[in-house]
Amino acid sequence: VQLVESGGGLVQPGGSLRLSCAASGFTFDDYVMTWVRQAPGKGLEWVSAISWNSRDTFLAESVKGRFTISRDNAKNTLYLQMNSLQSNDTGVYYCTKAMVVAGPYDDWGQGTQVTVSS
Repeated sequence: VQLVESGGGLVQPGGSLRLSCAASGFTFDDYVMTWVRQAPGKGLEWVSAISWNSRDTFLAESVKGRFTISRDNAKNTLYLQMNSLQSNDTGVYYCTKAMVVAGPYDDWGQGTQVTVSS
């Protein structure tokens, strides 16, 4: 199993980024896919999840109205479109998979760094 995140970087407040997570080694559309982040010096924070068929999406209150999760099962890829970024969105963003939204989550990527700063 491999999950490879990309798309992070340095962006100014109010800017946008699109994260991707390329999946391999398992049947992608068998799983709920999830984004989790970790701010500097803090614990893991669940951000968003999407059902196998994209019918259901879930967002943390802190990112509602700004982030959108999506997936392309034909490409085995998960996305996170992040708009109106704020300094408290800074952190390492990980993708992970589970059979249900509540987890448990198994197999994590290496993460991609997002830094929101002027």
